[in-house]
Amino acid sequence: MVRIKTRYLKYLFLLAILSCQSSCIPSAQTNDIQSKWPTDEWETAAPESVGMDPEPVEDMLAEIDTLGINLDGVVIVHQGVIVGERYYPVYSQQTLHESYSITKSVVSALIGIALKDGCITGLDDPVLEYFPDRDLKNMDDQKKAITIQHLLTMSSGLAWDQDEMVSHPDWVQYTLDQPVVHQPGTTWFYSNGGPHVLSALIQEACEMHTQDFANENLFGPLGISDYRWQRATDGYPNGGWGLAFTPRDLAKIGYLYLRDGVWEGKQILPKDWVKASSTVHFKVPDPLEPWDLYYGFLWWIHGDGPYAAHGTKGQFIYLIPEKDLVVVITGNIPDSDIVKPQQLIRDYLFPAIDTKPISPDE
Repeated sequence: MVRIKTRYLKYLFLLAILSCQSSCIPSAQTNDIQSKWPTDEWETAAPESVGMDPEPVEDMLAEIDTLGINLDGVVIVHQGVIVGERYYPVYSQQTLHESYSITKSVVSALIGIALKDGCITGLDDPVLEYFPDRDLKNMDDQKKAITIQHLLTMSSGLAWDQDEMVSHPDWVQYTLDQPVVHQPGTTWFYSNGGPHVLSALIQEACEMHTQDFANENLFGPLGISDYRWQRATDGYPNGGWGLAFTPRDLAKIGYLYLRDGVWEGKQILPKDWVKASSTVHFKVPDPLEPWDLYYGFLWWIHGDGPYAAHGTKGQFIYLIPEKDLVVVITGNIPDSDIVKPQQLIRDYLFPAIDTKPISPDE
């Protein structure tokens, strides 16, 4: 695909559009008010030292034991320090844990970085332009109209079947071969194929292996070096699932978003990308949770406040910007219990934090 010389103008125009979008979850102020950066190691502190009531934190951890939820790890970060942490056999701080679909939210971050760097020219770019040499089935004008943003919001309209995809030798080919069953941009439909296409698209657009791109532009700056990333049978890093991190490193990813994409004074992610990622694009039909659930750019948005990266079996990075809070949960729990750890966050951690706004002068 030919790179156009106006890509940066197009990028600036896109950011102007994103900045005008409403219905976004409010973000914590960043700039220089928060000097704690856990690149090398997280600081730990008593909850009360950062204005958090310690009793609900202790009660939440005790309630996990009482309920018998099969969690593997919990990390609670408030005002840039870990104020609560617990691991359950056979897990520890150093144990890599499968993140499952949290991988999608990481891929979303990489798309934002690729857009900032200019190797992706815009979210309205047709996806097929990045795969010009592929001979695809079921071609029509609707398929040609599928954009990067459609894949980010699960609204490509492409049919998809998990069992069919994993049995196919080329997951990108399988996904792009599928017929369009909904007009792109009109219907939310969950798919592991779309995020995997985005993983491949990063590699094709930036002319660098997707994992190398992640190491250089995301994991490296955050100090994340001990992780695993499964490759699909087509050789690309699995964009739908497959990343394994320590819970503390998952908290770093959440903290980057909580700080509006800034890390140690450097803008890793554009602030407007964080905003757009946590902006409501679609309402999710029939959620497992009792509250309304929405979708951003491969991030989930909860109707009662938080936005989050979700992974099956109870993997969560919860962000509550107005409370300056990141909560990471890893586990192995069934769908029937999926709401329980989320409810604990609401019942215990929300009331534990003073909601006084952060002042830039503090």
